[in-house]
Amino acid sequence: MPGSLELPSDELALLDYMAYGMIAVSIPTFLLLTFVTTALYGRNSTQFIVPGFLPARLAWVVQELPAFVVPCLLLLATPADRIAYLPNRVLLALFMVHYFQRSLIFPMLIRGGKPTPLIPFLLALLFCVYNGYMQARYLSQYAQYPDGWLTDPRFIVGILMFAVGMAINLHSDHVLRNLRKPGETGYKIPQGGMFTYVSGANFFGETLEWAGFAVACWSLQAAAFATFTTLNVGPRAYTHHKWYLQKFDSYPKGRAAIIPFLL
Repeated sequence: MPGSLELPSDELALLDYMAYGMIAVSIPTFLLLTFVTTALYGRNSTQFIVPGFLPARLAWVVQELPAFVVPCLLLLATPADRIAYLPNRVLLALFMVHYFQRSLIFPMLIRGGKPTPLIPFLLALLFCVYNGYMQARYLSQYAQYPDGWLTDPRFIVGILMFAVGMAINLHSDHVLRNLRKPGETGYKIPQGGMFTYVSGANFFGETLEWAGFAVACWSLQAAAFATFTTLNVGPRAYTHHKWYLQKFDSYPKGRAAIIPFLL
């Protein structure tokens, strides 16, 4: 029954604290990934540092699914007064569509995939629960938008950024999945789409996507998510870029790491 789950008495303040907490955590995350270690997945995974692995497909499903399931459960079990308003529905739907694709479609398309270390898996799982609650509760119960928000330049620009970013993300994943033909081994240079301009095309797409979400939502919670995403995937893109330059003598020297023509 809707409204049957007991919630904190000052939940809006809690959601603000959660957003500030996410921003605070993003800073040491950035410093750690930039100056201390790389993200421990894919070619960078190592059993010496993180004992215990999960199959790639299973790890993706389980770690990403809470960001879709938690909003579903909250809509069913908690008050959601603002979800009756179209801007709130559209914005929460964007968040949930992304994670539906990320948790239930993307993993089924993985070809092989190196096992995922246990600790990064658990951290991703925790983040998706945390962020799923924060975004869903704010948009369904507290976010108030003025009349005409659907035609506000912030909403329009944000939605366009989100759509373009998601399209880049999906296309980049497709390129990476199809780098090797059946039976081939080894690494190849990604080509086409945003890979023409940046080494981390998928990371660029994800950063643009959630930056657009933050603009369209115009909220502290969405801005915190966009900040964390940028500071989390930026160092990954730079690490990939350096690896490609070292691995391939023929790697395009004009290709940037994550921001076309700049970085």
